[in-house]
Amino acid sequence: MWQAISQHLSDTLMFSYQITEKTKLSGGDINECYMISDGEQRYFVKVNSREFLPKFEVEAENIRILRETDTVSVPELVLIGQSKHNAFIILNYLPTKQLDDDKNSYLFGQQLARLHQWGEQKEYGFDQDNYIGSTLQPNKWERKWARFFAEQRIGWQLQLVREKGVNLVDINDFTEVVHEHLAAHQPTPSLLHGDLWHGNTANSVFGPICFDPACYWGDRECDIAMTELFGGFQPEFYQGYESILPLDYRYSERKDIYNLYHLLNHYNQFGGHYLEQSQKLIDRILTY
Repeated sequence: MWQAISQHLSDTLMFSYQITEKTKLSGGDINECYMISDGEQRYFVKVNSREFLPKFEVEAENIRILRETDTVSVPELVLIGQSKHNAFIILNYLPTKQLDDDKNSYLFGQQLARLHQWGEQKEYGFDQDNYIGSTLQPNKWERKWARFFAEQRIGWQLQLVREKGVNLVDINDFTEVVHEHLAAHQPTPSLLHGDLWHGNTANSVFGPICFDPACYWGDRECDIAMTELFGGFQPEFYQGYESILPLDYRYSERKDIYNLYHLLNHYNQFGGHYLEQSQKLIDRILTY
């Protein structure tokens, strides 16, 4: 595999790139991640089985559209390739640390607000289905936000849970509950990162960056809601965001519905305690 990666890089860079250093990086739940170097230029490599190539191709498209917005910073795509047994995506490598300082948290909040203001789209969805982690994320275009989120987000994840032999709630009844809660909410479609937890952000020498997107056009509150899951962001991040794009006062009423999608997805990927968390959130939503 590493010989194939060297050859792909040599062909792309148009000079002989020989890997002299390879360091496995921590933090990847789905892919194996490495930093490679030829002694001068370093790259970030994500590796998975050969069947994973379509997921890397979709990731590359998501990175491309985020770079096109010139709002948030994302890694630069170098290439996508495959060897006999593996698929890989190669990005530029930047030394990073956790996004936890006040200044860059505030700046990232402002950058995200500008992303949410970027572009014009009348419907919700995306030009292609993509992946939230390793789970297929359907993105069929829909004019009504309530219908899009109820069916293509909550209903989809509940069906995947049921296919594991688990019945949390009646799917049809609950998707209608979600639809009713969101029926009066028809936000301007915003381009979303889509998987915005703190583990998909970092500080670099060039300022805050984000990665591993699962983009689609939807309610900007979905990105904000996820930032409050799994540890949350610094208070300055939210201050920066609201300095440009204040949140609606009813955001807190929708936050649980939006985060249920991610809890269900985490159960579908990793199992464990996410099932109990999902059930508790479903029960809470049913009391609204």
